[in-house]
Amino acid sequence: MIIKVLLTIIFLAVMIGVGIYTRKQASSVDGFVLGGRAVGPWLTAFAYGTSYFSAVVFVGYAGQFGWKYGLSSTWIGIGNAVIGSLLAWLVLGRRTKLMTQHIESRTMPDFFGTRFNDQGLRVAASIIAFVFLIPYTAGVYKGISTLFEMGFGIPYEYCVIIMAVLTAVYVILGGYKATAMNDFIQGIIMLFGIVAVIAAVLASQGGLTEAIGKLSEIPADGGQAAEGTGVFASLFGPDPWGLLGVVILTSLGTWGLPQMVGKFYSITDESAIKRGTVISTIFALVVAGGCYFLGGFGRLYEPVVANGKIAFDSIVPSMLVTLPDVLIALVVLLVLSASMSTLASLVLTSSSTMTLDLIYRDKKSLPGEVEEGTIDDIVAEKIERRKVVVMRVLIMFFIAISLLIALNPPTFIAQLMGISWGALAGAFLAPFMLGLYWRGVTRISVWACFIWGVGLTVVNMILGNPINPINCGAIAMLGGFPVVWLASLVTPKLEKDIVNRIFECYKR
Repeated sequence: MIIKVLLTIIFLAVMIGVGIYTRKQASSVDGFVLGGRAVGPWLTAFAYGTSYFSAVVFVGYAGQFGWKYGLSSTWIGIGNAVIGSLLAWLVLGRRTKLMTQHIESRTMPDFFGTRFNDQGLRVAASIIAFVFLIPYTAGVYKGISTLFEMGFGIPYEYCVIIMAVLTAVYVILGGYKATAMNDFIQGIIMLFGIVAVIAAVLASQGGLTEAIGKLSEIPADGGQAAEGTGVFASLFGPDPWGLLGVVILTSLGTWGLPQMVGKFYSITDESAIKRGTVISTIFALVVAGGCYFLGGFGRLYEPVVANGKIAFDSIVPSMLVTLPDVLIALVVLLVLSASMSTLASLVLTSSSTMTLDLIYRDKKSLPGEVEEGTIDDIVAEKIERRKVVVMRVLIMFFIAISLLIALNPPTFIAQLMGISWGALAGAFLAPFMLGLYWRGVTRISVWACFIWGVGLTVVNMILGNPINPINCGAIAMLGGFPVVWLASLVTPKLEKDIVNRIFECYKR
């Protein structure tokens, strides 16, 4: 216990120390939200990866889908690396950086408002982002607190509150730069941690070959395993189509999440994007691939059963509870690192969106337009400082709301994330991506996609989830593309001169 407490205290002290160190760079809006648009490839790549993978993945998804699909759940991690990281950087990285800088966009709702010259879209997107980031945040709290409860014996409620307060402190102090620097430190811990934990768990089962052999002897739910070739040790598992739905949700979903896409806003230049692509992909392959590979051995351990149902969020903790104290301390730091980085990204995204896109919704000029009037530099500086103060207050407000949900979580972690990602990526992914490439996207098509993504998720939830939230999220994301394309074909186009001025950024 002394080792675990000491390592955790050192870790938390470093996180807060980084917040204090970077506080001077967080005095302006650009500094607080985007790190001055001058964050290098290593920090950006690690910020992307650590925001992507949190306790939601390590505890919730790895446990639930490892139990359901066995070793084939490793495909989810591979999909996260190839689709969620490599292709996301290749397809979105450069164009997002250039266009958002050209139109002076700081948030995803701001992008929609300026790109499609419709401030109503900006308001609607900011409300959607704020509302549906809350269940995701609650899922992160729940995952990290489950591990903390196991490692320290501290009641779940206290764990949730402690994590919320500590994350708020360093984000409020240092903004995005503090978050990015801490993400780098946390990412290194995650890389070493996941490798060490996998090695220890496999060793406790007699090695990789022995563990796979034990897994192959377990029959499918309600069935019998063939001699030596159980479905949980097979290449595609017992439910390949269900597995594909999870791959789509967890991999393609990042393309439409404000806290993920925002990382491309802040990177320094195009050469940094190329280096960041490689770093981010390798990081995702090790961390995500490792998490799901580890979860694939979940059936070799006895899960907790509550009310006649398997408590999926207890599966990974049950795998780790027998490890030596030093390794448990490493696991706690691993999950703490993953979760605090994601929490920081979520609360910063939510507070900046509410402040810049709802409370201080400045009228913006399109590229090439002459501003009608300018304000005094001193007044402008005061307004900037006021916006930063409001963002800091909203960080506390957002954390308080998500805390209330986390203290009484309505469902498993995976379902919380499915609802959040389904609504956000279902609404934002298609119009954002197509808006970067296609001049023909119309305002009405963006509204249609917002209604589609949020509507499908909410209706499914109200009806008691007749479609599994995971599969519903995947349908919402993929369905957004035909919605935007068809609506754009039959609705009025944006003014040609506006579109031309916006797309000038790619000619430079």
